[in-house]
Amino acid sequence: MAPAEIDASSSVAAAYEQSMLGMHDEMMAGLRHEDPDIAFVLGMIPHHQGAIDMARIQLAAGSDPENMELARHIIAEQQQEIDAMRAWLRERGIELPDS
Repeated sequence: MAPAEIDASSSVAAAYEQSMLGMHDEMMAGLRHEDPDIAFVLGMIPHHQGAIDMARIQLAAGSDPENMELARHIIAEQQQEIDAMRAWLRERGIELPDS
C-alpha cells in the first residue's frame, strides 16, 4: 500500500480518504483467514500502515506542533508494531510482500 500523496491537484481530505480506502481491502482480506490469530495480525498490519499513511499526510500538510509530534510518534510506534507482526507471521511460515 503506497502512502497517499498530496500535490497541487489533490486536497488533504482526498489524501486522507485515499489512505483509508487503501487499507480497507487488505485489512478485510486478512480478517478472512481461518486462523483467528493470523487473521488478527493480517488485519492489523494494513490498519497500522493506514495510520502511518495518515500521519505522513499530517506531516506534509499540517502545522500544529502537537499534531506533528503525534504524527512522528505514530509513525515510529506503528512501524515497530508492523515489524513485530511480520516477524510473528514469519515464525509461522507466512511471508508477506514488502510494502
